[in-house]
Amino acid sequence: MDKNTLLQVWPIPAFDDNYIWCIHDGHCALVVDPGDSAPVLEYLSKSGLTLKGILITHHHADHTGGILNLLQALGAHIPVYGPVGDNIPGRTQIAKEGDKLDIESPRISLKVYEVPGHTLSHIAYFANMQANVVEPMLFCGDTLFASGCGRLFEGTPTQMSQSLGKFAALPKNTLVYCTHEYTLSNIRFALAVEPNNVNLLSWSQRAQELRAKGLPTLPTTIGQELQVNPFMRCDQAEVQASAKTISGQVDLPTPAHVLAVIRAWKDRF
Repeated sequence: MDKNTLLQVWPIPAFDDNYIWCIHDGHCALVVDPGDSAPVLEYLSKSGLTLKGILITHHHADHTGGILNLLQALGAHIPVYGPVGDNIPGRTQIAKEGDKLDIESPRISLKVYEVPGHTLSHIAYFANMQANVVEPMLFCGDTLFASGCGRLFEGTPTQMSQSLGKFAALPKNTLVYCTHEYTLSNIRFALAVEPNNVNLLSWSQRAQELRAKGLPTLPTTIGQELQVNPFMRCDQAEVQASAKTISGQVDLPTPAHVLAVIRAWKDRF
């Protein structure tokens, strides 16, 4: 097999709206955030793929619940990468900010980012352009969604703002593989924040067409999110104006202050 075979990324649907991402070269595979083992085992078997590793972004059960069953079914030797903490079953390797994971099969190099907010120990995996990676790829768990961001279950608005800032600095053509199909509801909220955003209006129509055909709205891109995602646009005048109106505050001095207001608004939207 040519070690530079282009990698493919396939969404394995799970539960009501999760995607378990499978990165593969036609022979060997990695899976990201397998909350359920059954659909993963079915896809690997059907596609003739050998599981070589598991990537975990955070400890929530809908992202980790299938790990032990996969190891039991396919081999306890399979490495499991994940963030610090004792709440990820089967994890074999802690991945921290700045770590570079050089995985042999399928061949890929991943840079690790710590992106607290949704959870305190949340991480993301970034693959820049390589021999077999044509466009940069980001596996961001529940930190960033298409047109939204994760709830702040453990972290602070400042942490989430800083984490999204790390993503904003990535190449604009970076493909963003988030783990939930929340896009239509996120767009509804985004339009409440920025009703005059023409890019968002266009994206709303396109996303509805995709879902009407039963197709995922993912991956999105960093460039797209910078145009349509209010949580990545907290420095924009219309987002700031909406945040001031909804909160009754006249002074929101930083993007993190704006994010705090619109995240709380989204929670009750």
